[in-house]
Amino acid sequence: MSEIALVDRIICAAAKAWQDDGEVLATGIGIVPRLAASLCMASINTELMMTDSEAWLVAEPVPVGPRGDYQPKRETWMGFSRIFDNVWGGRRHAMVGPTQVDRFGQANISMVGSDYQKPKSMMLGVRGFPGNSISHANSFFVPNHSTKVFVAGEVDMVASVGYNPARLAKGWSLDDIDIRGIYTNLCVMDFGGPSRQPRLVSVHPGVTVQQVLEATGFEVHVPGDVPTTADPTAAQLAWLARLDPHNLRARALA
Repeated sequence: MSEIALVDRIICAAAKAWQDDGEVLATGIGIVPRLAASLCMASINTELMMTDSEAWLVAEPVPVGPRGDYQPKRETWMGFSRIFDNVWGGRRHAMVGPTQVDRFGQANISMVGSDYQKPKSMMLGVRGFPGNSISHANSFFVPNHSTKVFVAGEVDMVASVGYNPARLAKGWSLDDIDIRGIYTNLCVMDFGGPSRQPRLVSVHPGVTVQQVLEATGFEVHVPGDVPTTADPTAAQLAWLARLDPHNLRARALA
């Protein structure tokens, strides 16, 4: 197999985030999460549900970019009211791209800076992160793994719930939080360490464990043997060519 593009390796690794979910709604925010969910639906968990990004559930994932003659294979209406039924019922797993993540898995997409009244940068606001994070599973994609994203201390604005007992709402426990995986340009992590500590699952070829630790602002649990992230298969690469015929993913890590 010729040299594998890093973005393809990340997408194929991230596709496994939904592999054991069964029939839930997969939402991928951004090109890499969208392709990861599509690849999972096409080849790993065929019970996974996805929409055409408009208002219909589809029988197969829809390619990204200009569709040409392709016609989505629509199955049934999936408007906002039905989307929210899935959200509040826990039948959804979203992969999102936070601006900051802390050791608890709390994520921030709202603002950067210590003073909320005078932020250094103002972004989207918390959007749907609070309800999503308390209601269903979530995973993260980070294209540039650094201490600016994986911060020491808490994120500047807690937009989504994590494994922080000090911030849990009344009546909730840490068992109600479900953060599956973190997929970056350096590695794969999860929260499977002691006491839900972030854990290093694999490193991409050419990346050392030390590089990951230096690029992360909090302590990461490192198992005794950290494998290299698996190569995509020829079948997976063929699917990516079908799902992204214009190679839009090539710019995702730029």
